[in-house]
Amino acid sequence: MSKSITIDKLSTAEKMDLMERLWEDLSSSPDYTPPEWHGEELARRNEAVKEGTVSYTEWNKAKGEIQGETPRP
Repeated sequence: MSKSITIDKLSTAEKMDLMERLWEDLSSSPDYTPPEWHGEELARRNEAVKEGTVSYTEWNKAKGEIQGETPRP
């Protein structure tokens, strides 16, 4: 079965939901291997947190900020 999606007709929230569902499907596939740069970027970010130069934002709060539901600090 094939479905057609007109992305430019989707709202930002719908696009975010679509990306999340695509990522969930892709990342649960047994043949998926993340690119090497993902591991490198995670290591870089973890080091920055250890050094205290950055901090994490809880995902639901960050997502709300992206979707305009939560005011940014």
